[in-house]
Amino acid sequence: MTAAPDHAPDPSPTPDREVVVASVPADHAYVRHLAPLDRPGPVRLDDPPGVDEHGAPTGHWWPPVLLDAARTEQVAADVLHVHFGFEGRTPAQLEDLVATLRRVRRALVLTVHDLHNPHLTDRTAHLAQLDVLVPAADELVTLTPGAAAEVARRWGRTPVVVPHPHVVPLDEMPAWQSRRRPRRPGEPARVGVSLKSLRPNVAAVPVLEGLLAAVPQVPGTTLEVAVHRDVLAPEHPRHDPTVAALLARAARVPGVDVRVHDYLDDAELHAQLVALDVSVLPYRFGTHSGWLEMCRDLGTDVLAPDLGHYADQGPVDVYRHGPDGAVDVPSLVAALAAVRDRGPRPPISVEERRRQRQEVAAAHDAVYARAVERARERAHRH
Repeated sequence: MTAAPDHAPDPSPTPDREVVVASVPADHAYVRHLAPLDRPGPVRLDDPPGVDEHGAPTGHWWPPVLLDAARTEQVAADVLHVHFGFEGRTPAQLEDLVATLRRVRRALVLTVHDLHNPHLTDRTAHLAQLDVLVPAADELVTLTPGAAAEVARRWGRTPVVVPHPHVVPLDEMPAWQSRRRPRRPGEPARVGVSLKSLRPNVAAVPVLEGLLAAVPQVPGTTLEVAVHRDVLAPEHPRHDPTVAALLARAARVPGVDVRVHDYLDDAELHAQLVALDVSVLPYRFGTHSGWLEMCRDLGTDVLAPDLGHYADQGPVDVYRHGPDGAVDVPSLVAALAAVRDRGPRPPISVEERRRQRQEVAAAHDAVYARAVERARERAHRH
């Protein structure tokens, strides 16, 4: 992290000075991949080390220090760009942050990744936080037209739509895609679903029950269920006995492979996904998905629920949840049959992702320039 100065810079970068951006967070694949490929781009500050409630370092960006008004005031940046991590701040604290940014003539940019935080079942607090940040932001960004329309309906502001950039490093994409097994239209598909550690938006039981009912109706289809070991460990806070019992039953079904594992690093996760023909997103709420983009990079098709704005992100097959929360099995059967009959979609190319990366970077350059200009105009008015 750049050493904190005694005061913030004048928010009016000259042609010989790049815009300085403090991102919340900076150490995240999405944020790193906003940078242009052929030039330096904005100066993006490192994350200040996070500290817990006792002041002890956490060793990573969480909790985000820059959402503290007093701390962000001391950081030499033209723009505070908020992505994730504000669920730990109250609306009053966020109002204090906004007031401080106004006082020190700092621009605020907000990317609305989530309209329903996937880590929180009740979205009330998240919407209350957005009720502060969305109206206050000098510039708004979101990832899909559907999300932009939802923001416009609720807050009367339409964000700039900038697609999610690649997740897998560009120089690694060709090697991963080359590992895919060839599959012709009509040949059986290998379907996978990853429950990980049962994040709150994971509908483990409905999706598993739906898949166990649907897969036998699409002859030849096999199912791989991946889950973190902590879900099956009785002493662990993430343990879920209902899911554990369902997984034990699933493991006895022909054509179903239950894989229990610890946290996977990127290479292990990519290897797991590239061996699948389709990855099922097991979500009961949410907005956008980095997992979906990672699958696109690898060439693995995606089967997504008909909620949030997953289908806006790229070509996916869709299944439905019923009003009672159960998965609509006929829609799942139809989607799995479509995957089998169609054969694999052509994977997104490195060239397309590279071109998109440049467009994403240019779009953010424009967003930052407009935000800085608005902050400058506001300072002159006052």
